[in-house]
Amino acid sequence: MRIIVTGGAGFIGSHVVEDLISNGHEVHVLDNFSTGSRDWLHPSALIHAGDIRRRAVVSLIHSIQPDVIVHLAAQADVKQSQENPYDDLAVNASGTIRLLQACTSLKNTHFIFASTSAIYGDQSHTTITENDSLQPSSCYGLSKWTAEQYIRLFSQQYELRSSILRFANVYGPRQTPKGEGGVIALFTDRILHNKPLLIHGDGEQTRDFIYVKDVSGAIQSVAEYHLYDTFNVSTGKSVSINELSLIYEQLSGRNIERQWGEKRIGDIRHSCLSANKLQQLSTWRPSYSLHQGLALTWQYAAAFQSV
Repeated sequence: MRIIVTGGAGFIGSHVVEDLISNGHEVHVLDNFSTGSRDWLHPSALIHAGDIRRRAVVSLIHSIQPDVIVHLAAQADVKQSQENPYDDLAVNASGTIRLLQACTSLKNTHFIFASTSAIYGDQSHTTITENDSLQPSSCYGLSKWTAEQYIRLFSQQYELRSSILRFANVYGPRQTPKGEGGVIALFTDRILHNKPLLIHGDGEQTRDFIYVKDVSGAIQSVAEYHLYDTFNVSTGKSVSINELSLIYEQLSGRNIERQWGEKRIGDIRHSCLSANKLQQLSTWRPSYSLHQGLALTWQYAAAFQSV
């Protein structure tokens, strides 16, 4: 298949590009390199420097005529979304609309959108399914929910083949402690630099952490099985931030100081997603346990620092 990956030079995108090329696909990367790196890209990737908000993207997509567009480019920093919601909306919603406009005149292109667990907000029950209510508690979650609504509208009006994948908390090699970096990237960086771990709130908030290679596998499964629907991509298992810090202390073999601070605006108390829907329709299953994924993440970061 001929596939465009927006944000393909980023943390998640570079893994997706790598795996798609390894499976024999022709992969085009569209990235403005604001957070991604050319060094992370597979040498066979076809690179197009550009911004998804620009009109030139439409003609580029038409010239490539992709079978699949994997839309990963995003502003994914919750704190930044609260400080500058306009830019957050411009990238996550307006940028998505630009891509959807390009797809209206293409035949049989499969549009796969990377959404987020943040659109669910705080829920009263333990495990969240795709049928649960959407109540984003951050500007980031709201901008992703807005993009989802445009995808559904365009799919109805133009018979666009689309999939929405709501990721749990993704982690793994190449994730940076800034911008899109999650708590694991932040913990890794502080441990490597012998700094105390900063925990927002009491640390008893829980998250569903999924390794980046499992996310890449889910994207490929949705493309290969031609699944046009909304799916959670997750492990279905949660761990508290305090527990996470203890696991990382064991993996690193270091005594780690912890500091607890104020809860951040927009943070969700508990988040655990059910991926049963995707698992029932495909052979995809998470392959990495949290301990395995954290070990690989730590090994990568430690080796990178020593270079």
